[in-house]
Amino acid sequence: MLDTAIKTQLKAYLEKLQRPIELVASLDGSAKAQEIRSLLDDIATLSPHVSIREDGQDTRRPSFSVGLPGEAARVHFAGVPMGHEFTSLVLALLQVGGHPAKVEPAVIEQICGLSGPFEFETFISLSCHNCPDVVQALNLMAVLNPNIRHTMVDGAVFQDEVNTRQIMAVPSVYLNGEPFGQGRMTLEEILAKLDTGAAEREAAQLADKAPFDVLIVGGGPAGAAAAIYAARKGIRTGIVAERFGGQVMDTLAIENFISVKETEGPKLSMALEQHVKEYDVDVINLQRADGLVAANGNGLTGVKLASGATLMSKSVIIATGARWREMNVPGEKEYRGRGVAYCPHCDGPLFKGKRVAVVGGGNSGVEAAIDLAGIVSHVTLLEFDSKLRADAVLQKKLASLPNVTVITEAQTTEVSGADGKVNGLVYQDRQRGERHRVELEGVFVQIGLLPNTDWLKGTIELSPRGEIEVDARGQTSLPGVFAAGDATTVPYKQIIIAMGEGSKAALGAFDHLIRSSVTA
Repeated sequence: MLDTAIKTQLKAYLEKLQRPIELVASLDGSAKAQEIRSLLDDIATLSPHVSIREDGQDTRRPSFSVGLPGEAARVHFAGVPMGHEFTSLVLALLQVGGHPAKVEPAVIEQICGLSGPFEFETFISLSCHNCPDVVQALNLMAVLNPNIRHTMVDGAVFQDEVNTRQIMAVPSVYLNGEPFGQGRMTLEEILAKLDTGAAEREAAQLADKAPFDVLIVGGGPAGAAAAIYAARKGIRTGIVAERFGGQVMDTLAIENFISVKETEGPKLSMALEQHVKEYDVDVINLQRADGLVAANGNGLTGVKLASGATLMSKSVIIATGARWREMNVPGEKEYRGRGVAYCPHCDGPLFKGKRVAVVGGGNSGVEAAIDLAGIVSHVTLLEFDSKLRADAVLQKKLASLPNVTVITEAQTTEVSGADGKVNGLVYQDRQRGERHRVELEGVFVQIGLLPNTDWLKGTIELSPRGEIEVDARGQTSLPGVFAAGDATTVPYKQIIIAMGEGSKAALGAFDHLIRSSVTA
């Protein structure tokens, strides 16, 4: 099951086990059950601390649990945790085996204080790059708290259950049998949903923070670069973000980041956060900016947070990035997560053998169609313009696929559905004015991005497209307030450009501090 290189690496990891662990399999006669048996056998041969049993009584078969001998296991895997989930398995083995997790003591205390009982189930696909964070967070919670149990469920293996629950997006998390959340969630976000008093406690603590010299709003590439450049100047720096990494967290393959041949969004996001934390930066995560208060007599600009707190700073850098643009047609919101999706890499495997549409003929749309063509039965690509806008090499690859139909000058007007899930899409031929319906089970929207600037309306100048107007130094229309990245009017929304703009904005803010007579 595991190749020699992986076995060598895994053996080194398993040397960190501090106590015996037991893998208990609940198998059937399927091919996946044989894969699980082979996987567990391989693991057991790598450490004397690992034992195996095949008398598990789990109703989901094939599956297995990771636990301590003589105790009821609280970490379960329904399916074969390979692909992106192999790291989740390795961490589960280590953490159940007593190896300490790299988590702040306050977070561990918060987990241990949850009363429960909490029975979590996370439906995933092995190609989903957003799923491991959720699986690993819930596994850790189950390891630390005896009132918590978690099962990772591979939707491709348990397709009947996926259909019964009408799951059409991953990760999908259920708590005690009821929907809990969908999409990427960090450990802190999960805890915030369970421990409702935590938000109020944190808001009170934030309100007491001393003013910053530079406060960055947004934790994507632009925000991270700005934080590093500001901190290196030796000034009091803070960064507040709804989630660190921003839109990059939802990006799979990155092949144009200079000096790095290829990487993935989550890996780059982790590297950005680790780099920021190498400096004296106050990182304030899971907080959404809700308003901007212009500097008054004391020279301090305020950033209002949705939690109710307000952070003050001598200068502010806005790097809130952008989000997926929606079609804004009937049926889109109603069937989001029920056939309407925005991440083909995550949700594509749930549509295996089905018919889907991709809306958008740029690079993202054509790449999505190419990826999906290898999974689904047929892809219909709809482009509003008279021709596709993707790179020529992508268009050539698309044209070679026999199960893809391209329709140009098509304006999507409706997503239809029945029984809680998508069953079709309606578009209008922009030349003839005729309306057509495409029978399908999934719609992947890939029509660009919208800047996250709604909270700034009325405070700083925005372009007709909602982007922040900036000058050559990143200065906005409000003195002491700078901006960088995809939220601004700077053209070409690229990671490497956002990093450069974030660095420039930090230098602009520092220059502003030097030249002004601002005092806290």
